[in-house]
Amino acid sequence: MRPVEPVRDLLGVGDVAVAYAVQEELTRRRELAGGVVVGRKIGLTSPAVQQQLGVDQPDFGVLFADMDVSGAAAIPARRLLQPKAEAEVAFVLKADLADGDLDDEQVRAAVDYAVAALEIVDSRIADWDITIVDTVADNASSGLFVLADAGLTLEEFSPREVTMQLYSDDVLMSEGTGAACLGDPLAALSWLARTARAYGNPLRAGQIVLSGALGPMVPAPPGTRIRADIGPLGSVSATFSHKEGQ
Repeated sequence: MRPVEPVRDLLGVGDVAVAYAVQEELTRRRELAGGVVVGRKIGLTSPAVQQQLGVDQPDFGVLFADMDVSGAAAIPARRLLQPKAEAEVAFVLKADLADGDLDDEQVRAAVDYAVAALEIVDSRIADWDITIVDTVADNASSGLFVLADAGLTLEEFSPREVTMQLYSDDVLMSEGTGAACLGDPLAALSWLARTARAYGNPLRAGQIVLSGALGPMVPAPPGTRIRADIGPLGSVSATFSHKEGQ
């Protein structure tokens, strides 16, 4: 694999609808090849990143079963191009979010539990030279994800109030809070529920939703161990294999 040049000029600068159409077509082709959708990821939840890309809303991508590398001894370098890691809250749904007002109360009630998560973002665009169109067409710069073993219900903790520390080889690289994710990770989930339904593919029971980053992402080169501590949700970690080990 190798990165490609940006696609924004090809698709139309600022034409997010076309970018989502590309994402949908690529998802369809992957499903035809045997890929299984297990959820969604939310991106661009940080106001600083939104300002950098000139957008005023998040974006989303699709999670496939083979993107889940939870419990892997090491993540093979061959699966990634330009990986970076983000610490997030992952929600697991117990009810569909397809009908009704999809207000905060309904969305909250649809959550079965939440776990600490690492999202391994990875752009297929060379040098991460992306705009909103590039990242949406590229499945929101999705890569892989890691979920912690144990979770909590929303009665047991408040996503907005969690604190996060992200370490690379035990060196603190990034900090944040739940409030850094659209003000509240549950607000990000509510946005996704409404947006996914508007695009004709609503969230379903059993699906996983990655909330978006709780703080700045960090590089994850081969040989690195990344660990996130997310308050009451505990820790989640991933080790990236050396290139020679692939």
